[in-house]
Amino acid sequence: MTTSEATAESRPWTHGDVVLAAGLVMVAVQLVWKFDLVRRSYFRQDDFTFIARGLEHGLTWDYLMRVDYGHLVPGPFAIQWAMGRLGVYNDVLAHAVAMTLLGAAGLALLQLLRLLFGSRPAILVPLAFYLLTPMTISSLSWWAVVIETLPFQIALPMALSSHVHYARTGRFRHALAAAAWTAVGMAFFVKAPFILVLAFALSVGWLRRPRQWPAWALYAGVVVVYAVIFFRQLFTSEQLTDNTVQPNMPSLPVAARFAWTLLWGSLSPAAFGGPWKWHPIGDDYAIAATPPPLAWVALGLAAVVVAASIRYRRRAWLAWLVLLGYVVLADMVPVLIGRVEQLGPELGGYELRYISSTSTVLALVIGLAFIPLRDEEQPWLRPPPRLRLAWAPLAAAVAAGSIWSVTAYGNLPLGQHVKSYVETARVALKRTPPGTVILDTYVPPKVVMATFFYEYALTSKVLGPIATHPVTWTGRLNGPVSGPLAFDEQGRLRPVSIEGAVVPGRSPCMPVGPAEVRFRLPLTLPKGVWTAQIGYLNPVETTLSVRLGGPETRVTAGKDLGSTYAAVAGGGTYLVLRTLDGRSACVGEIRVGVPRPAMNATSIPPRPVGG
Repeated sequence: MTTSEATAESRPWTHGDVVLAAGLVMVAVQLVWKFDLVRRSYFRQDDFTFIARGLEHGLTWDYLMRVDYGHLVPGPFAIQWAMGRLGVYNDVLAHAVAMTLLGAAGLALLQLLRLLFGSRPAILVPLAFYLLTPMTISSLSWWAVVIETLPFQIALPMALSSHVHYARTGRFRHALAAAAWTAVGMAFFVKAPFILVLAFALSVGWLRRPRQWPAWALYAGVVVVYAVIFFRQLFTSEQLTDNTVQPNMPSLPVAARFAWTLLWGSLSPAAFGGPWKWHPIGDDYAIAATPPPLAWVALGLAAVVVAASIRYRRRAWLAWLVLLGYVVLADMVPVLIGRVEQLGPELGGYELRYISSTSTVLALVIGLAFIPLRDEEQPWLRPPPRLRLAWAPLAAAVAAGSIWSVTAYGNLPLGQHVKSYVETARVALKRTPPGTVILDTYVPPKVVMATFFYEYALTSKVLGPIATHPVTWTGRLNGPVSGPLAFDEQGRLRPVSIEGAVVPGRSPCMPVGPAEVRFRLPLTLPKGVWTAQIGYLNPVETTLSVRLGGPETRVTAGKDLGSTYAAVAGGGTYLVLRTLDGRSACVGEIRVGVPRPAMNATSIPPRPVGG
């Protein structure tokens, strides 16, 4: 054993080593605690859309730089592109990525806290807040949000750590590192430019080093390049509606209502362990449902905490001003411009994912408002009170409330039902012969809501990528189709049944020739687009003209026994048929209505997977 090895082995643990070890243990325990929630999550809503778009495109500039309703996110788009080629809906891989990012975010914040305040036990308080807060929980159950917000929560403390190093040493390589980490954040999350605003606040309030202008010139260049790309793409990117974005602010009452709800019903309660109660949005997601009395208590406690810090801690007011500015500019304004009109001020205001990234900022602000920086001179306005552990009961209550809120969210079914639908469909597609005709209907709203995602809610878009062999997707049955199938609400394939009006077949059948034959329906159908299923027993193949009080539809009716389908526009009480080639047809049962999966028929597979 060398002398240096012996010295290292015999050196007792220092105070800083213990704090670092405690921080690492806390991050590890958090990962174990939250893994149960993450592993039960699954892809939801726009996750399917993003993966489908990734499969449709190459890894091109146009694909990566498309602004999706105000979000320039080439990083997540690249990940979705890769996900589509690594198992399509590979939730095990998604969980591994989520846990890795979550652990890295905790370690990055621990490093920033140690760098700013030193390895003192007090830094474990803001670290514990970040690891426990329910602000981030709903985001962890949504894949698209995970790969936007968690890289940002890594980039933010890493960029600030690099800037602190630059402010303390003057070495420009640290400024380059800060700019690089900011650029990484910009690739993943629209709020990333505010990293440099936080760096500026740190410099003004706590890191007063002369001659920082080279770094700020670099940072300004990064922001300018980002702004040019962002605004160019914002006004040229086509959305799912085939339109470009037209940013506009909502009315003042709507904006005020949203801002108040986000502050009173989400941010303040979550800062103290709330919301304690959740309002489910489907089975796999929930927004805050903070009881009003507890919301008022949380707001009052926030006022007391802020006032106490301002009374004793020098420049605590600046820390809270930074938080307020971040919440208004980064959390509220983007939602006001892009989504509050769609969501409504209440639904948007109780959406914790809009403040999930604020958890990192708030942890930093808690440190700045209560803990002196390393080597800071005159950190206090007046001597702190002797009861230095008076905050401990409040911290314990916040921790208990956080655990309660996270546990309550974890009691949701999360991705269980959506995963069952997708895995059942995977089995169904595997068991169908190649070339099977499948009616391309919308998936259930619990999987993808057609009102928001349009064609990307079709089964061909959501389930087509997991088919192991080619199948034929059709949006409307037209002509002779043998054994068409449709997916039911549980992801099983069933024969198609036309539900509506039924004209029983005559014995042996009804002859139809060049002259029109009118078939009276048992009910009057309103105007619309309907599907007619016409059974036949023909000596030769012929072409039918089919009308329902509107323009004719021409379809083939084959030889021998079979059926043909016709998409007809119109309405009324009579279906009118005739042949167009001078031949004769013999028509049996006729059904006119809407194609649906036949619930009384045998399904593939017989039972849902995991349902």
